[in-house]
Amino acid sequence: MKPRPLSRTSLAAVIVALPLVLALSAGNGGAASPPHAVAGAAFPPASFEVWVMDQSDTATDGGGTLYVYPGDALTADAAAAEPDVVDLGGVARALCVVQTGTAPKRPHMLMLNKSHSYAIVSFVATGHVLFLDAPTRTPIACIDVGEQAHAAYPSPDESYVIVANQNGKLLQRIRSDFTAGTFALDDAATIDLAACATPSGAACEDPALRPDNAPICPVVTADARFTAVTLRGGGLLVVDSRATPMTIVAEYDAATILPNGCVGVETAGKLYINSGGGTVLTPFAADLYAFDVAAFSTTPSPPNTPAPTEVFSYSATGSDTHGCVLIGGGAYVWVADRAANRIIVVEVASDEAVAEFSLAGNISGDPAPDLIDVSPDGGWVFMALRGPSPLTANVEGANNAVGSSPGLGVARVGSDGRSGELVGVAPITHLGPDGAVTADPHGLAVRSL
Repeated sequence: MKPRPLSRTSLAAVIVALPLVLALSAGNGGAASPPHAVAGAAFPPASFEVWVMDQSDTATDGGGTLYVYPGDALTADAAAAEPDVVDLGGVARALCVVQTGTAPKRPHMLMLNKSHSYAIVSFVATGHVLFLDAPTRTPIACIDVGEQAHAAYPSPDESYVIVANQNGKLLQRIRSDFTAGTFALDDAATIDLAACATPSGAACEDPALRPDNAPICPVVTADARFTAVTLRGGGLLVVDSRATPMTIVAEYDAATILPNGCVGVETAGKLYINSGGGTVLTPFAADLYAFDVAAFSTTPSPPNTPAPTEVFSYSATGSDTHGCVLIGGGAYVWVADRAANRIIVVEVASDEAVAEFSLAGNISGDPAPDLIDVSPDGGWVFMALRGPSPLTANVEGANNAVGSSPGLGVARVGSDGRSGELVGVAPITHLGPDGAVTADPHGLAVRSL
C-alpha cells in the first residue's frame, strides 16, 4: 500500500485556515469559533470511513499519523485501499503549540462525537486533547489537561467531553459546543482520584480497595448523565458527570472489578465494561461486566452496588481483552482479545459468552486485535492490529500486545452475528531509524457519511 496524502484542495485549505485558527488562542482554554468548513475538500466518495492512528513518531516531530480509509475500498480489497494521510506532527502539532504552549506526543485514543462532525484525539504521552473537523481533517482546537490524556469520551448529547488524565490521576471535563466549534477545560468539574473520598467515606485510592486510581477509560451512559471510570489498579467509580464538581455516586473495589478496564458499550439498558491486562502486575486478564444503567442514581449507593453481573472471566488463560463493539443491532457484544488473537461473543439477552473464533490464519498469523468498531450496516468489523513493537500496554516478556501485521484489520460478520472471519489487512508501514518496524496502530473509529 502506498499511502495517499491529503488532496491538494484540502491541504491548501488547511494551510490557509491555520493562521486564522492559531490567532484565536494562545492559552489553555480552548478555541473561539474559527471557520472550519473547508469548501471543496476532495475526498473519495464512500458510504463510511475508517479512521485509525499509528502511535509511532512521525518524521516531523513525534505527533503520530492518522489514516482515513474509504470503507467501501476496505471491504473490497483492504490491502489495496489507499487512505488520506494526516501527519499529526504537522499542522495539528503547530496548533497545539500555539494554543497550549506545549507539543503533543503519541496519539492513543480516537473518538467521534455523536453527529460524527468531529474527531477527538487524546495523546497518551502528554496531556493534549485535539479536536479535528472530521469532514476536512482540519485541527480546530487543542487543550492540554496536564500530565497524560489517556482517553477522551464525548457525551452523547455533545455538551461535554470526559478526559481520563491517567498518571495525573484526575477525571476532567471539557465543555463542548460542536456546532460552534468551541471547547474549554472546566477546571471546576475536576475530581482528584488520588485524594478524594467516596460516598461511603472511604478513600478513593486505598491500598486494599483501589490501589492505583489512574483512570483508564471513561464511558458515558447514553443519557449523558453518568460516567463509569475504569481504574488501572482495579475497581470502578461511577460519577454524575453533569454535576460541578463531578460527584461519585457508585464505588466498586478491586475485588469486584479487576484492573485495566477500557472502553464499554451500552445496549438494552445494560452497560458493558471490560477489564484486561497490559501492566506489569497484570499482564494478562480478560473479564466483562454488565451494569443495569437504570439502577445508577444521583443519590449515592453503598459500595459495590448496583451489583454488576460478571459475564466472563478468563484471567488465568493468557488473554488480554481491550476493545468491544455491538453486533447484530445490539444482540451481541464482540470483545477483542489481543493476546489470544480471538473474538469472544457475548449474547446480550443471556449475558453469557456463547461463542468465540480465532482471527489468526492465512491473512495474519498473529493479528493482535486491539480497539474495534463496526460498519454502519453491521456487516463488517474493523480493528487496529498491533505491531511487533507496541508502544503502550505491552509487558516485556509477556508480549501481550505484540502482533506480526501492524495495520487495519477487516473482518466479515457472519449472518448469525456469532461468527466472523478476518478477510483482509490494510498494512501500515513505519520504520524507525534502524530500519525496524515501529508502526503501532491503536485508536480507531468508524465514521458514517
